[in-house]
Amino acid sequence: MSVKYNLLKELEKTDAFISGEEIAAQLGVSRAAVWKAIRQLKDEGFKIESVTGRGYRLVSPADTLNADEIKRHLNKAASKLEIVVLESVDSTNNEAKRMLAGGFDGQALIISNEQTGGRGRLGRSFYSPKNTGIYMSFLLKSDLKLVNAVSVTTAASVAVVKAIEKVTGIKAQIKWVNDVYIGEKKVCGILTEAISDFETATARNIIIGIGINITTENFPEEITKSAASLNFHVPVRNEIIAAAANEMIALADNLNDHSAFIDFYRRRSLVIGKEIDYYINGIKDCGTAIDIDDNGGLVVQKISGELITLSSGEVTVRLHNTD
Repeated sequence: MSVKYNLLKELEKTDAFISGEEIAAQLGVSRAAVWKAIRQLKDEGFKIESVTGRGYRLVSPADTLNADEIKRHLNKAASKLEIVVLESVDSTNNEAKRMLAGGFDGQALIISNEQTGGRGRLGRSFYSPKNTGIYMSFLLKSDLKLVNAVSVTTAASVAVVKAIEKVTGIKAQIKWVNDVYIGEKKVCGILTEAISDFETATARNIIIGIGINITTENFPEEITKSAASLNFHVPVRNEIIAAAANEMIALADNLNDHSAFIDFYRRRSLVIGKEIDYYINGIKDCGTAIDIDDNGGLVVQKISGELITLSSGEVTVRLHNTD
């Protein structure tokens, strides 16, 4: 662990001042190293009070992305992920692709404090302002059969909902197929991409992009009515990232088997039992969502009474008369 990280842990243990000499002795470093780490923490947004003759005191923590802090909350399986933390990037999914192109052959979690070109499903953009959200991508090796590709997004939405509830206590729902909602507004979007091996009809690598609005307030006009944030102003980004990683890695071991997550997905469905509008190749129809099948497809009863199952690759779903 870095001097900065270990220093932060010491400051978090008490509300009292700790002298630089005491911190240096506890950490086994020089006073100059302590001063440098204090300056780094202040630059990252931590409010640290410094008083001559008394030392340092943490006034309030910052919700700053920190690889060491994320690793501290990972379980054994997820701790094998390569953690990459960036200040800014066009898209964490794009960064994952660049890593693959550069020869990276492991599994990674790429996180950025902002995205300048965040992307959502069907070519939409994902608003990703600095300091207010979680923008991350899992880069995973896989033997996933292409016919089961929808299971990745299904599993990811389950992982996100579980992570949010575990860390904040907020209970979220899933709007089929890849959006996480609080109430009637979207707080999270998921974009899954795959590097495929057509000879074996499997996905060799999976990239799962996840964007979660934590404290975002000023949304672009076109999404003001449909987007929201968790509005959770306690520093939680590192913990939510780690919790989502723990859940995702646990589910990623067997994405060809939906049974590990499909029941939870159904229980948190925002659409089951509701009237919906759905668009297939741009053509609108409507019906009632009555179930999620065992493969993650949305079972809809049309006005005529006919039952159809929608697959995510070709369909946009909207709650009737909303968003």
